[in-house]
Amino acid sequence: MNRVAPWRIAVALLIVAGLVYFLALFAPIYFRNQELQSYVSSLTRSAQAGSQPDTALRETVVDKARQLNLPVAEDNVHIERSPEGVHIDVRYFVRVTMPLYTVDLHFYPGAGSR
Repeated sequence: MNRVAPWRIAVALLIVAGLVYFLALFAPIYFRNQELQSYVSSLTRSAQAGSQPDTALRETVVDKARQLNLPVAEDNVHIERSPEGVHIDVRYFVRVTMPLYTVDLHFYPGAGSR
């Protein structure tokens, strides 16, 4: 009869605990970024985006990012206008500090009307 050594179970539990820790740390940030991406996409598809000045659109995106607790400043929001419509790009990063390591997660949500 094969028995699993107790140290192997302990190592497996440590690995699973580490994965859960990283998931709990990173998942909320990625979900909030996805929500910002969805918002920017819906904003560029709206009829009012074409008539609003760039500063108003920029403030709208920054306000939404602030609501989502994302570190987006006005200079992170780039707006381009063309005959096809409005294109909004947002470039920002979130610094995540963990014990013994710090990582910057870079995000580039953007969308354009068609």
